[in-house]
Amino acid sequence: MNVRIGKRTQHFRTVTFHAGTNRVVLVEHRLLPHRFGLIETADFRETARAIKDMIVRGAGAIGATAAYEVAQGARAFRGRDLSNFSRHVERVCQTLREARPTAVDPVNAMDEVRRAMRAGKTVEERQAIAVAAAEEFANEDVRHCEAIGKHGAKLIRDGLRVLTHCNAGWLAFVDIGSATAPLYAAQARGRKFHVFCDETRPRCQGATLTAWEFAQQGISHEVIADNAAGWLMARGEIDLVIVGSDRTLGRTGEVANKIGTYTKAVLAHRHGIPFYVAIPLSTIDWKIRSGRDIPIEERNASEVLGAWGTDGRGRREYVRVANPTSGARNPGFDVTPPELITGIITPKGIFRPHELRAKRALLQDRS
Repeated sequence: MNVRIGKRTQHFRTVTFHAGTNRVVLVEHRLLPHRFGLIETADFRETARAIKDMIVRGAGAIGATAAYEVAQGARAFRGRDLSNFSRHVERVCQTLREARPTAVDPVNAMDEVRRAMRAGKTVEERQAIAVAAAEEFANEDVRHCEAIGKHGAKLIRDGLRVLTHCNAGWLAFVDIGSATAPLYAAQARGRKFHVFCDETRPRCQGATLTAWEFAQQGISHEVIADNAAGWLMARGEIDLVIVGSDRTLGRTGEVANKIGTYTKAVLAHRHGIPFYVAIPLSTIDWKIRSGRDIPIEERNASEVLGAWGTDGRGRREYVRVANPTSGARNPGFDVTPPELITGIITPKGIFRPHELRAKRALLQDRS
């Protein structure tokens, strides 16, 4: 995506890898929308912490970061023994598995890099393959988002009013985004539309990240409180909902996404509004058989009890909002059943949730 920094406009990917220093380079999500900045992680443990602390977040972005982390960890190994190297890589992957459990993209990314590495006959060969495989995973993420935009753009007509939830944009992927891809593609074709960005409490990624992206891109938009969506739907002011996903079950069509997605799906169903989910192929989980088995991340209560912002000098500051003696529950995700989903926009086309299983061969073809 192109980012305006002062008077300059420069293209950035959300996550890249610097082979010369063996560092992963990330856009620092927590600084936005007030300041755009990059951060470099020096080793695989720092990279895992960046995912856990949400310096980088979003299904595709943490998937690519995970791929680069495996390469980063592999290249840090000193020695020639393949057995010791394999145990080291497993420690790297275990560190990542503990970072954020709900999204499946990091697991798929690790599996792809490790599968590719098996072709290497020496530690050195496997280290080189790891970097190439991580780069391919990141590039594939971009290609998939481009294809999502191509298929989804036909849903976006002139004058449409669209609701988004959380951030499934460029920042949540390597480039372009999933839920935003149809919007960016439609804009490129000259279509005019308006987007309502759910604020997406408690971390407000809709208000801070999606709205910032649309401002950068020049897309007409407004931020709304999460609880305002139902009122706007009842008034006929929302025509379409597009969200992303952190894990979509290929067997059932159930979708795990940012908390509040299920609520929006219920509201859209009540008001007869099409509800679409946009996903790259790396977000599909073919193993889990039921949405009840998806691990739902419980995050720190402080996110619900207060909020982050910036002071007059531009410094990040946390402010307690809730009653000082109260606790909070903070599930980060919920699961939307397939009967509430109109269609799933994939790089291979738009399908009904129940069609995913029948299309498995097509959807597992990453070409």
